[in-house]
Amino acid sequence: MVRKPAASTISNGGYLQGSVNARLSSPGGKEPPGQEKVVLKRKISLLRGVSIIIGTIIGAGIFISPKGVLQNTGSVGLSLVVWTVCGVLSLFGALSYAELGTTIRKSGGHYTYILEVFGPLPAFVRVWVELLIIRPAATAVISLAFGRYLLEPFFIQCEIPELAVKLITAVGITMVMVLNSMSVSWSARIQIFLTFCKLTAILIIIVPGVMQLIKGQTQHFKDAFSGRDASIMGLPLAFYYGMYAYAGWFYLNFVTEEVENPEKTIPLAICISMAVVTVGYVLTNVAYFTTISAQELLLSKAVAVTFSERLLGNFSVAVPVFVALSCFGSMNGGVFAVSRLFYVASREGHLPEILSMIHIRKHTPVPAVIVLHPLTMIMLFSGDLYSLLNFLSFARWLFIGLAVAGLIYLRYKHPDMHRPFKVPLFIPALFSFTCLFMVALSLYSDPFSTGIGFTITLTGVPAYYLFIIWDKKPRWFRRMSDITTRTLQIILEVVPEEDCHKL
Repeated sequence: MVRKPAASTISNGGYLQGSVNARLSSPGGKEPPGQEKVVLKRKISLLRGVSIIIGTIIGAGIFISPKGVLQNTGSVGLSLVVWTVCGVLSLFGALSYAELGTTIRKSGGHYTYILEVFGPLPAFVRVWVELLIIRPAATAVISLAFGRYLLEPFFIQCEIPELAVKLITAVGITMVMVLNSMSVSWSARIQIFLTFCKLTAILIIIVPGVMQLIKGQTQHFKDAFSGRDASIMGLPLAFYYGMYAYAGWFYLNFVTEEVENPEKTIPLAICISMAVVTVGYVLTNVAYFTTISAQELLLSKAVAVTFSERLLGNFSVAVPVFVALSCFGSMNGGVFAVSRLFYVASREGHLPEILSMIHIRKHTPVPAVIVLHPLTMIMLFSGDLYSLLNFLSFARWLFIGLAVAGLIYLRYKHPDMHRPFKVPLFIPALFSFTCLFMVALSLYSDPFSTGIGFTITLTGVPAYYLFIIWDKKPRWFRRMSDITTRTLQIILEVVPEEDCHKL
């Protein structure tokens, strides 16, 4: 059953905790004798926060095919400039989210900030598209990369069967869902381990690349800016590829209510993570060009594998395994964070009530985690996932740009709000302008894909009025909804937040 939306928590220039928001455990995590609150606990430390951001950002892209940037810039030098600028822009966006996350101390990320600033309709449209298309398709894409690279060492001499890839992928997706349903602590610990695996994989590429530079292998950097001229059509697509590779810096804001000391942890985790990722990405691309020419990179299906085969000999067999672990880390971090978006949207009355319930013993939002499983499986065994992501990539940056623009609005509308972390105004202004400019250019450079994505996004408007605003639904519908909710509660052993039980 979908409840009526809760009221906004921004009032009189300050942050107020609503009756359904931010219910966290008491100081020290202790409860009065005889009762135990069923809540999401603060278990995200600085190290875990850094691992969520880095572990989700670094997926398969930097290892497999950074040729999208090179293809749309036309030269080695300009591609490295785009990688650097995208890192700086992502840092600007992350710093803006650090201010939003410490000012509006609620989980949910983009959804929450749009809800607080622009109201329920655009917030619902955002979570509608995320739940039905973007997140299942994105999870399926990164999971397919996991399955393919996990199997690659076993199929060195032949093509990997597509069915085998999809079956292993399905197992991987199920493992991630089970892990995130069972324990917050264990999913965080595994995320830390996988983040170290990702950084190790990057170092395996960077260190030999630096050694190549020391040896004088700089032939591919001569006349670095010569080549095919970048077009007005190509540059926005290059930035799309670059910004997509950095996407993930916003995931810690999805779990704000579970972060220890969020006023310090969120900004610090964001700054550390973005510095590490930006330096790592740029140096990795530099390392590629010490061994692979621009033409060879454009022809390679997996740049990291081509690079390792030339420099690392037999050790190159380990690279696909590291790529698979990197993908698994992105899957784990993405599911962990986005499930909180669905949890908060349900708590605000924009998704079925069952999604805001928590397991009575494990204290995890089990329904919000597993709701992605059937949708992701449908995506996995259905059509062209990459086209779906292309259709809706503009929607992601449109709503992120709006969320950051909301920060500027709050500065003027509520100047007295408590802001533990505050960025110079030019940072959110530049970032939101860049996002909206990329969206506008995508309408010009690829009107067909963008138009389809825009149409899919607009389906959220009638859905909002049908499922949220219309309160005179038939009695049979309400009864069926209540029975379904109660049945799922019993099966999944979940209760509304803060229900007290002594089991």
